[in-house]
Amino acid sequence: MKTERTIIFYRHYFTGFYAAQPKGVQEKIDYVFILLRTVERVPKKFLDHMTGTDGIYEIRIEYGSNIFRIFCCFDKGNLVVLFNGFQKKTQKTPKQEIDLAEKLKKEYFATKK
Repeated sequence: MKTERTIIFYRHYFTGFYAAQPKGVQEKIDYVFILLRTVERVPKKFLDHMTGTDGIYEIRIEYGSNIFRIFCCFDKGNLVVLFNGFQKKTQKTPKQEIDLAEKLKKEYFATKK
């Protein structure tokens, strides 16, 4: 299987979220991660840029009637850095979740220098 992107996790934010999910949700997340790693052009249904942010993307997971979002960004073109994840319960993405993703992105790039 050819790899298009490498996925890395920044600190514990995503792994804590993932561990708290039921098995079915974890399997759906794993499936979307396989797409992210192997598909050249990931459909918007699974990955989209967050309007009004500086390079924050959301990975979109639907399982049953539940919707989950995982924030990430790109580093050196193909490295996907996963930040916070949450269950979406309203139409609008909560501002504090976007703020957290932006803060984590700044931290990530600051620690790399």
